Amino acid sequence: MNTVITKKKHNFYAGPAILPASVLKQATAATEDFAGMGLSILEISHRSPQFTAVVEEATSLAKELLGLSDDYEVLFLTGGASSQFYMAPMNLLPQDGTACYINTGTWSNKAIKEAKLFGNVNELASSAESNYTFIPKDYEIPSDATYIHMTSNNTVFGTQHHEFPETNVPIVCDMSSDIFSRPIDVSKFGIIYCGAQKNMGPAGVTLVIVRKDLLGKTGRPIPTMLDYNTHIAKGSMFNTPPAFPIYVSMLTMRWVKENGGVEAMAEKNEAKAKLLYGEIDSNPLFEGTTAVEDRSLMNVTFKMKDTEMEAAFLEACAAADCVGIKGHRSVGGFRASIYNAMPIESVQVLVDVMRDFASQNA
Repeated sequence: MNTVITKKKHNFYAGPAILPASVLKQATAATEDFAGMGLSILEISHRSPQFTAVVEEATSLAKELLGLSDDYEVLFLTGGASSQFYMAPMNLLPQDGTACYINTGTWSNKAIKEAKLFGNVNELASSAESNYTFIPKDYEIPSDATYIHMTSNNTVFGTQHHEFPETNVPIVCDMSSDIFSRPIDVSKFGIIYCGAQKNMGPAGVTLVIVRKDLLGKTGRPIPTMLDYNTHIAKGSMFNTPPAFPIYVSMLTMRWVKENGGVEAMAEKNEAKAKLLYGEIDSNPLFEGTTAVEDRSLMNVTFKMKDTEMEAAFLEACAAADCVGIKGHRSVGGFRASIYNAMPIESVQVLVDVMRDFASQNA
């Protein structure tokens, strides 16, 4: 029996997250017939010229959207951002070197744990004492550090680095949830990595951007599949890559370009965040959970002043087809993820629910 979906819900899930409607339409069509081959994108050879063209376009789009110079390589790998918690230090950190980490929450802690397997780790700054409600800023980066690691946006706690430090030390950055959402100065970074499933594509592919001159200096043997140089040499196709997630990510990057690039995405994301945070701050029933200056433009976290009303509010959200609002289990409250593909009209629906709920319960 076929199920017909007549109305798409407002998808505020943190990930796997919302994708542009046009991308979903193209991806769906490709699962039946890709590029007129009479085969599904799920079936074709990754060595075929049709799929080679996909990888080449995806690579070119990533370079164009982020303004990458020839000093950088773009890789499409597997394992999610979590795999980069150990791949980055394995490829960059000598045993006698020191990597500095800024601890801003769940993902930073996981990255710190893995890095300690390969060398010295200096937890340079942390906001753990406040349950990660702000971004640390008062710290100095040692000039002899191998790299400094940051998590640009924190999906769990709703904070975001709105600026990156001026330093000669390469920055290694987990940008899983805000890649392509705003312009960045890539020259500051040694490695940028991200799981696709929050702002780029479906789960299953990991984007890694590597500054080539940093590699090959650790003095340690690296397993073939974990060596960035392996994947650079083979153009992300040393082994069979995650073909469908790469294809959908390519479509999403194409959509970003067609809609004005990261500059236009930033403008739209700021407008969505302003609308939602404005309601949180003015509504008598709600309050934000993070420092105002560090609020994320991707993951808006908030709570009710009377926690006994939370269940009723979630029911009101569900009735308005707003899904994915419940906060992370380690924080509680609510979280609305408003990635690139989230239209401002959906944010307005959530704001209307909040206003109606307040008018009935304040």
